[in-house]
Amino acid sequence: MGDDSEWMKLPIDQKCEHKVWKARLNGYEEALKLFKRIEDEKSPEWGKYLGLLKKFVTDSNAVAQLKGLEAALAYIENAHVAGKTSGEVVSGVVSKVFNQPKARAKELGSDICLMYMEIERAEVVQDELIKGLDNKNPKIVVTCIETLRKALSEFGSKIITLKPVVKVLPKQFESREKAVRDEAKLLAVEIYKWIRDALRPPLQGINSVQLKELEEEWVKLPTAAPKQSRFLRSQQALKAKFEQQQAAGGDEADGDKDDEPAPQVDPYELLEAVEILSKLPKDFYDKIEAKKWQERKEALEAVETLAKNPKLENGDFGDLVRALRKVIGKDANVMLVTLAAKCVAGLAAGLRKKFGTYAGHVVPTILEKFKEKKPQVVQALQEAIDAIFLTTTLQNISEDVLGVMDNKNPSIKQQASLFLARSFRHCTQATLPKSMLKAFCPAFLKQVNDSAPEVRDAAYEALGTAMKVVGEKAVNPFLADLDKLKLDKIKESADKVELPGKKGGGVGAEKKAPAAKAAPPAVAPARSSGPPKKAPAAKLGGPPKKGKPASAPSAKGKKCPETKEFVETELSIEVCEERSAAVLPASCMQLLDSANWKERLASMEEFQKAVEQMDKSEMPCQALVRMLAKKPGWKETNFQVMQMKLHIVGLIAQKGSFSKTSAFVVLDGLVDKIGDVKCGGKAKEGLTATAEACSLPWTAEQVVSMVFAQKNPKNQAETLNWLANAMKEFGFAGINVKGFINNVKTALGATNPAVRTAAITLLGVMYLYMGAPLRMFFEDEKPALLKQIDDEFEKMQGQSPPTAFRGARKGGAEEDGEEADEQEEDGGGAPDVMDLLPRTDISDKITQDMVDKVGDKNWKIRKEGLDEVAAVISEAKFIQPSIGELPMALKGRLNDSNKILVQQTLTILQQIAVAMGPALKQHVKNLGMPIITVLGDGKTNVRAAAMTTLQAWVEQTGMKDWLEGEDLSEELKRENPFLRQEVLGWLAEKLPAMRTVPSDLMLCVPYLYSCLEDRNGDVRKKAQDALPIFMMHLGYEKMLKATGKLKPASKEPVSALLEKARAVMPAKLAPPPGKAGAAKSVSGGAPAAKSVTCSFVSCSDNVSVLSCKPPHFSPLSRCQGVLGKKAPVTKATVKDEEDRSGVIFILVPNGKEQRIKEEKGLKVLKWNFNTPRDEYVDQLKTQMSTCFARWLQDELFHASDFQRQVKAIGVMGERMEEELEGTVSCLDLILKWFTLRFFETNSTVLMKVLEYLKLLFPTLSRENYHLNEYEASSFIPYLILKVGESKDVVRKDVRAILTMLCKVYPASKVFPFLMDGTKSKNSKQRAECLEELGCLIENYGMNVCQPTPAKSMKEIAVHIGDRDNSVRNAALNTVLAVYNVCGDQVYKLIGNLSEKEMSMLEERVKRSAKKTPAAAPPPARQAAERERPQREHPSNPNATFMRKPAQQPQEDVPNKLNQARAQNAVREHSHPSIPKEFQLDLDMIENDHTRVSELPDLVQHKLDELLEPIMMPEPKIRSVSPHFDDLHNSTASTINFVISQVASGDINTSIQALAQIDEVLRQEDKAEAMSGHIDQFLIATFMQLRLIYNTHMADDRLDKKDIFKLYSCIIGNMLSLFSMESLAREASMGVLKDLMHGLITLMLDARVEDIEDGQQLIRSVNLLVVRVLEKSDQTNILSALLVLLQDSLTTSSGSPMFSELVMKCLWRMIRFLPETINSINLDRILLDVHNFMKVFPKEKLKQLKSDVPHRTLKTLLHTLCKLTGAKILDHMSMIENKNDSELEAHLRRVVKHSGNFSGMKSDRGTEKGQDDRMSKAKVSDILSEIFKKIGSKENTKEGLTELYEYKQKYSDADLEPFLRNTSQFFQSYVERGLRVIESEREGKGRIHTGTQHCVEKKRHNSGSVPLNGEEMKPAVYYERLKILRQRQGLENNSRGDSGPMRPITSLLSKPSVASSTDMLQSKLSQLKESRESHFQQEQSHSHSPTRCSSPSANLDDLKKRLERIKSNRQ
Repeated sequence: MGDDSEWMKLPIDQKCEHKVWKARLNGYEEALKLFKRIEDEKSPEWGKYLGLLKKFVTDSNAVAQLKGLEAALAYIENAHVAGKTSGEVVSGVVSKVFNQPKARAKELGSDICLMYMEIERAEVVQDELIKGLDNKNPKIVVTCIETLRKALSEFGSKIITLKPVVKVLPKQFESREKAVRDEAKLLAVEIYKWIRDALRPPLQGINSVQLKELEEEWVKLPTAAPKQSRFLRSQQALKAKFEQQQAAGGDEADGDKDDEPAPQVDPYELLEAVEILSKLPKDFYDKIEAKKWQERKEALEAVETLAKNPKLENGDFGDLVRALRKVIGKDANVMLVTLAAKCVAGLAAGLRKKFGTYAGHVVPTILEKFKEKKPQVVQALQEAIDAIFLTTTLQNISEDVLGVMDNKNPSIKQQASLFLARSFRHCTQATLPKSMLKAFCPAFLKQVNDSAPEVRDAAYEALGTAMKVVGEKAVNPFLADLDKLKLDKIKESADKVELPGKKGGGVGAEKKAPAAKAAPPAVAPARSSGPPKKAPAAKLGGPPKKGKPASAPSAKGKKCPETKEFVETELSIEVCEERSAAVLPASCMQLLDSANWKERLASMEEFQKAVEQMDKSEMPCQALVRMLAKKPGWKETNFQVMQMKLHIVGLIAQKGSFSKTSAFVVLDGLVDKIGDVKCGGKAKEGLTATAEACSLPWTAEQVVSMVFAQKNPKNQAETLNWLANAMKEFGFAGINVKGFINNVKTALGATNPAVRTAAITLLGVMYLYMGAPLRMFFEDEKPALLKQIDDEFEKMQGQSPPTAFRGARKGGAEEDGEEADEQEEDGGGAPDVMDLLPRTDISDKITQDMVDKVGDKNWKIRKEGLDEVAAVISEAKFIQPSIGELPMALKGRLNDSNKILVQQTLTILQQIAVAMGPALKQHVKNLGMPIITVLGDGKTNVRAAAMTTLQAWVEQTGMKDWLEGEDLSEELKRENPFLRQEVLGWLAEKLPAMRTVPSDLMLCVPYLYSCLEDRNGDVRKKAQDALPIFMMHLGYEKMLKATGKLKPASKEPVSALLEKARAVMPAKLAPPPGKAGAAKSVSGGAPAAKSVTCSFVSCSDNVSVLSCKPPHFSPLSRCQGVLGKKAPVTKATVKDEEDRSGVIFILVPNGKEQRIKEEKGLKVLKWNFNTPRDEYVDQLKTQMSTCFARWLQDELFHASDFQRQVKAIGVMGERMEEELEGTVSCLDLILKWFTLRFFETNSTVLMKVLEYLKLLFPTLSRENYHLNEYEASSFIPYLILKVGESKDVVRKDVRAILTMLCKVYPASKVFPFLMDGTKSKNSKQRAECLEELGCLIENYGMNVCQPTPAKSMKEIAVHIGDRDNSVRNAALNTVLAVYNVCGDQVYKLIGNLSEKEMSMLEERVKRSAKKTPAAAPPPARQAAERERPQREHPSNPNATFMRKPAQQPQEDVPNKLNQARAQNAVREHSHPSIPKEFQLDLDMIENDHTRVSELPDLVQHKLDELLEPIMMPEPKIRSVSPHFDDLHNSTASTINFVISQVASGDINTSIQALAQIDEVLRQEDKAEAMSGHIDQFLIATFMQLRLIYNTHMADDRLDKKDIFKLYSCIIGNMLSLFSMESLAREASMGVLKDLMHGLITLMLDARVEDIEDGQQLIRSVNLLVVRVLEKSDQTNILSALLVLLQDSLTTSSGSPMFSELVMKCLWRMIRFLPETINSINLDRILLDVHNFMKVFPKEKLKQLKSDVPHRTLKTLLHTLCKLTGAKILDHMSMIENKNDSELEAHLRRVVKHSGNFSGMKSDRGTEKGQDDRMSKAKVSDILSEIFKKIGSKENTKEGLTELYEYKQKYSDADLEPFLRNTSQFFQSYVERGLRVIESEREGKGRIHTGTQHCVEKKRHNSGSVPLNGEEMKPAVYYERLKILRQRQGLENNSRGDSGPMRPITSLLSKPSVASSTDMLQSKLSQLKESRESHFQQEQSHSHSPTRCSSPSANLDDLKKRLERIKSNRQ
């Protein structure tokens, strides 16, 4: 029982891991109850059991284990974090539960596995169960199989991945244990339910008896597909639906579920791949060439056997396929052909997509072989070509198939059509686009009219299948010329077609074409469809087309115009006259052909009026234009009549339904008159109207052919001019470029210069749309003409095509539907220029002999073959994609052992890329992928050539084809470090520019993960760089899921890298706008541009220049950019504009760091030059290429047009805010590019650069970015060069930039660069640099002078003797600025000057003294002050102290005081100057503080007025040791330096500084050095805390471990500091307040908990807070907490938790008040309470949400009253109008209730006497404590003050017993100290009465003790100031006197709190002064034995003074 009672008391989690099984059992039972009771799945309670769960299931005691399993199941079901334990728990279940004899245990174990699956851990569970199948214990195997079966039955095949299960299933059938075999059989039956026949192939190898049994079981299964009955947590919607169906009834549920077929499992995926290449007979290739057909048959049979394997492993099947193709194509034995075809079919079926590489080589041969008529051969070939089709795409083999569609052999044509028909069945609307139909339909239409019936039937079947797949309306436009009979046959074929996976034809049609659910009537021909029926047809091809409603989709094509809309039958002249007469006046008709021109003119006028009044529907256009053409028609001789006639033509074309037939009537006349001087304008208008009616492409084609059939050069020139203008108005869509180019070439060869000029102008307009490829058509022209063309192209370069505004009304009426779609997809209908180039078919030139040479064994012959290939390609220039057997031959050479031939092959492949153009896509798999293999070559030059080739190919093909399929992942699979480096680098470069990627990219991820752990460091680096790019496309979740397949050891590091990559993942490019959106943007381009412009300009209205973009970056450029983007017209333009709309800076992870590393390692040129050489420019281009948008880099480095550079800088300025992160990541490169511009003479670019910099540096400053050394050193020296520019505006801008630069780079580091600038030969530069140095010294003090002030000043002083007057003046001004800072010390710093130079300097100093009145700072300084923000202060504290007197009236201040201060200054600067970085950066601290919180306005007391009566003689300090002062200052400087680094923005710098301070604090003998620096150190510390809270914690780029380390250092230092009471008590109230604020804020920061060990950190802070409360000066800390509570309650945004923690601290202080009451200055505490109660009166306090503040205050006052009694009322002396104070009334009530208050003032004396008598009992203890303090070095002043106050309070106290046993020195020291305090307090009391008495008193004192008096005066002054500061809460040494004069009291009673930031400057400026006064006291102490009078005399004197004080107070 005793043992039981022990563990019964333990908490549940400890019971669960107790060694006693009963304890564990009890623990599991209680845990089970607890788990069922916890409602919140995210409760922290769950976390306690996370590590215990495996022990629950693996308990060694069977009874306890059973209960543990139940508890574990409850935990997994309810806890949110349970998923983390899945791996270890399931592993434990498999090994320790499934082998148990108890069925209940196995059942629970199985339930646990299923529950893990339910909470989304199916993969982990399945892996563990499959591992369990390898266990030797059959019980475990059986239970694992059973659990898998249950899981599949309940969750279905979507959740359970069947491939790994099926893979291990055959092995279970071979088990010796019958139970295992039986369970495997049940599992096989369950799997069959889900995947049906897909299970058969993997199980073909099992025992035939078992297979037969399985077959019998399978037959019994129901045909209905099974359904998922248990659902994951993420499938709750499905679960609800399932339950609803179950409630509705089984049959109904089945019916509902029909529309969701079970996922089809591909049997292929369940199979293991078989490697067959190595199994080929060794003599296969010899036998296949053998003359005997039996040997060839033998070889083929061996292949056939191997190819029957359903899944083949990938390899190089090129040689095998070539051998089989040769048999099919050339073998005369049809049996062998059949056999070879079967082999090809087997390979295609086994390899699937991997066979696609070889498809292009085999398909042409099979199609040609269809000439064989034997059925078995044809059937084998059909099977082969059908299998091949499934491995490739229709597009890849389309050219081969189209090539045989015109074959003379009908069998070939028939089989080709049948093949296409079968292929179409496997297509969808997406994979059978209109572009493919457009290619195939004309060929089918030819076959429909073929003489052979079998060819016609095959064509019908193909067209019918296409109609079924894509819908009737998509095919109809191509069938417009067919008669009804043939159309019916096609539709009949379509009805018979059954598509794969469809139940019937009708259903299939509906599935494929949902937009056309109601099929149109079969009898309705396309031509009869009117406009109303065209709208729905538009839905078929995609979204409706804007601007082309109802017409474009149903258009027929150029050759077959539609009956109603486009083609009008030609009317006879009689019919035309009849129709015209019906609409025209009779007089008009009669006078049309009158001989009198005036009558004809009148007729034309009537004609015009009639046309203007006609309605479109009643206007007979053809009849009217024929009337116009009637004699004299277009031969009209009167120009007025002709003008009118041409105008009417335009009207008719605009207003009526103007057909091409009508256009043919008028075009001759229009073209004939276009060159006429008088009528040409009207003719052009008529042509434009015609083009609008009939489309520009058609009109232009007709017009150009007509005009060039004439011989009139004027007409030709004007036609070309009209056409150039029309292209701009209509756009380039549909223009027949080839036709135009031929005519343009004719025009270029014309003898008339006007025609040539017009042709060149037209080419310039075409260049806008087509770009550089247009020039390729004219390379054969004469050089002079080519130069003219190039000049025209150069003019157009950089311009965007204008927005088309014509052609919208009937635009595209003539274009066929497919073309319209394609053009809109291309974004404006631009033709692909590469498609227009004339290409040569070189397949005939690639002879077998040439191919054999390329493959020869002799390398010289191989080289000869390659040379021939290169010559063929070079000669052809542009080639067609059919290149015969060349791909396979070249592929072999890429593996050549001779590296020279490999490089030659790569060069040929580059040639092919350029020559073939976009058609290169079909060779990517068979010839492109081997290029990637070459990237793994060991030689650098070979790899470089391969990469160049790869880039050339990708430029033509795009990236998509390279990423599709498994080929790329297979390349990455190779464990070649070179290959992996190159491929990953290539992907990291290319993938960011892609909007979407194929899903096959996911196949590369496993190999990417293996690269992350590669042994090669470069591979790991490249993989890490590529990781964010992959994540950008695939998503974090997918990539994290892929880590599930990694080994456990790899999973954690890879997951960590994924997390890091997630933080730097670049943003994915936005998808391009849809077609509708594009159309909208084209039509609404201008308004869009306007809105953008407005938003851009509006920012310039802001007051702050720093917070908006300046107006320098003109909105015009933005507007043009927008317009340019909105009107893309060619493919090149579209791509270019898409690029420009994307990001301009690409975020490359660690890119800048890598560049810094490379420059430091001298891997690249160091950016250091006098003038930039070409290699520097090339290096910069290379570096920029990875992280700048391509177009931006091209613009920045544009060779000839500086305006392009200006625009580029403008874009960078506009995008700065939105791409700030990118700008920072590329900042070094941007600055380097700017340095190059500094060496150029173009002032426009220079000014734009300076404008950008003026925007850049303030932006960086706002973001708290600081330049690093690498960026600064590569930019600032070159910027300083421009400070000597001759133009004033440039110099002014550079000076402004240098001022801004100091905000992002320390001024002390800018200083050396400026010093170097003073050595320039350019006098302007020297002068400006010197002026800037002076400004730096004025603004930042002497600390900016690097390396030392002395050295810097000597170098500056040299320039006083410069021969240039401006340089001399600048040097003198700079020295003068130093003089203003440090006075006469400047003469020592500058060293020896010549007499002349010294006189110049002295004259300048005198002159400045006369000009500058003492009351105001120098003008230069005023200007500097105006320039600097008001919050900015000099960073040198000494400079601040020295410059303050100059800013105050000094008439009344004695000169001696100024001398003392000046000497002080000199002394301060006589020691080595402390650089700026060695001190606290006040700018940073103040800026930080103002961001964090707003400080209350403090009352500013003019303390200097109190000093006016004091005459300060010059102190004469006699040092005991001559080196003491040097040593003291040196130590102080070091501490200042280290403390300044604590507040650094750099984490490592701060940590190092904290470590140094910690080392000092931990050593007691050194800790003394920190005395006097405590406030300074604490200020720096909580500034760092604020910096962490506001900046570091919010910065995701920083490692949280570094932040944790910094926190740890801070807290460790604080703990060390507050362990030493002497140092801790130095902390002042304001500093403690801010420190407590920082610590409590840290404790409440939720982000800290997310850091590892965050809880431990918070516990440490808690401990530190307790230490601060205990060890600090109790008055200061109590006061600080009261003020902090007041602030927290006042601030509405404050957290209630904050106030709560402050009050907890107060409660702790209250609890220890009995021990600390004697050390507390009650006057100050009560003043703080009074101020608190003024802000929060009793009523207001009660209105707060919580009553805790009210209770806290009451408790504090009650405790104080309890401890001090009625005396508490005597401590209210610092409160003004205490009678009105709520505090006094409260205290009186408390005292009265406690029985300590008996009467009012009349009884006060009695009470005091009683108190005195009571205190005498304790007098001994109190005085002992006081003398202990006096005796200790740290608290001596405090002890003396307490002794003085004690004597004041108890005047009859006897000190003799305590002084009797002390030394004479100690007694003298005490007496002197009391005298000092007395004289100070007496003097203070009489300050307001004048100075006379004070002076006499001092004279008297100095007379009695001359030496002592003289040395004490500075100390007296310091002590007086110190007491005043203490009254304000700025000092913490002791309680002040309770009776100060009223004026001071009234000032102090205002509720003001001195915060640490306000104290910072004064604290720092007093450091030296305080040390000196302390030193003086030390001296006086040390000399006192020789100077003081007898002790008894001093004691009597002291007693007399005390008596006098006492009588005065009474």
